Amino acid sequence: MNDDGARSRPADEAYDVAVIGYGPTGVTAANLLGAAGLKVVVIERDAQIFTRARAISTDEEVVRIWQRVGLAERLKQDMLTERPVDFVDASGRPFLSARPTPRGHGHPPQMFIYQPALEQVLREGVDRYPNVDILLEHECLRVRQDPAGVELTLAGTRDDCVRRLRASYVIAADGGSSLTRAQLNVGYEGRTYEDRWVVIDTKMLKPWPDHDKLRFHCDPARPAVDCPTPLGHHRYEFPLLPGDDEEHLVTEDAVYQLISRYGIGRDSIEVLRATVYSHHVRFAARFRVGRVFLAGDAAHAMPPWIGQGMAAGVRDVANLCWKLEAVLRGELPDSVLDSYESERKPHVMEVTKRAVFVGRMITERRVALTRVRDHALRALDRMPGVANYLQDSRWIPVARYDAGLQATPRTKACGHQIPQPRVLDSGGNRVRLDDALAGRWLLLHARTATAQPAWDRLGVPSITLTPAGSRPAEGTLVDTEDVLLAWMGEHRATTLALRPDAYVYADAARGLLAPPPRGFAPRAPARPATSITP
Repeated sequence: MNDDGARSRPADEAYDVAVIGYGPTGVTAANLLGAAGLKVVVIERDAQIFTRARAISTDEEVVRIWQRVGLAERLKQDMLTERPVDFVDASGRPFLSARPTPRGHGHPPQMFIYQPALEQVLREGVDRYPNVDILLEHECLRVRQDPAGVELTLAGTRDDCVRRLRASYVIAADGGSSLTRAQLNVGYEGRTYEDRWVVIDTKMLKPWPDHDKLRFHCDPARPAVDCPTPLGHHRYEFPLLPGDDEEHLVTEDAVYQLISRYGIGRDSIEVLRATVYSHHVRFAARFRVGRVFLAGDAAHAMPPWIGQGMAAGVRDVANLCWKLEAVLRGELPDSVLDSYESERKPHVMEVTKRAVFVGRMITERRVALTRVRDHALRALDRMPGVANYLQDSRWIPVARYDAGLQATPRTKACGHQIPQPRVLDSGGNRVRLDDALAGRWLLLHARTATAQPAWDRLGVPSITLTPAGSRPAEGTLVDTEDVLLAWMGEHRATTLALRPDAYVYADAARGLLAPPPRGFAPRAPARPATSITP
């Protein structure tokens, strides 16, 4: 880095992709694009990682995305995994307990995070790529598009210098108050909830009973969130009530008074910071404007109740970045980028609906309704079938794409992401499936390969999946627990055409697959990312 926080290169150099914003969404995009070998520039207004922990949890699908760039194992070192989730009444008695159940992505189903530490590891990941330039303390003042690309005008926030650069495409991950979205004149419709919440981050000095549980205190007098976070931290959240003085409520004495209602004294925690924020539900009218794409909070905002805000942004760029790579390398036409919004927006809207529903359940203030809620859910939690549904966090919808980059007519497996079991590669090495697939288009056959002329003549690789106990061989993967073979059986598919993100483009029960996307001209993928050693 030079003195202005940038790796030294001419200011007017052209890039494949410019990423505006260096939070979890932007830094994930920088890793994905860097691993693809594209020339990337990241523009970030601040000099340092934001010190306040905003997101507090993530899930197995998001860690699977970080696995693509070799960071999953290092990130998991700093996470708390598979902690129980309790919804408790005004007396502190649980009326519903959730035990997250794995969905087959190959990682723990739920993990609590400390966001500053997570972002630090992700930034260290970007440092592996000399093809990624980082411009800290720079703000993007203007984006101007033409048929050949996008010109960005930047200002140094420290020295007021102005520089210009060009990029073929831009990912704007610059937050809910996105200047890029405003410049594009894209609406950001929705609502901001009247209730404001005080968020308290603490350092744990000594443990207390159940300190490692996430508890939603569904107390009509004052609801609260009581959440473990790793690396010796703990998070509390309380709503401001009518008559509360916002400035007073973030003082140390007020914070300790709020927390003391749960039996936690000054000898158990040290208050690191307390701040007040509002919950938002908003969606950008468009996720794509020409060569500029909105991602993360710049595209959508949701309340925090099911821990999916950061996860949604990471899913956004995971969906977008491989498509940008394909277009820039001439593998797919630019029109395929329209599928970013058609795939991501419906899913993030459904997730937001679930988050709003759970939030209403937690924050209900009418005493009579809370009594009905507590009694009904306590009774349902004892019923076999219903209890299983309630207890395994199924309120987070799976990302299945009903529109976008999939073959037509659609079949049962189409638009689903396949599970990720451990497999034996041709050399007998036991690896996670995605590491063996290497982020490329390919055909996956169950037990026996079937010729697919339309795909074979384009040179799309084929892999045959064989059952547990099979002998590893060239061109095969052994499904060590028969997980993926069972999934293919359930979806009546003997052959899958997989996209680089392990979503099914097309499948066939027998015979021929639907043809490849129009204009498809596959290229060899970039080399896999180097892992950061745990």
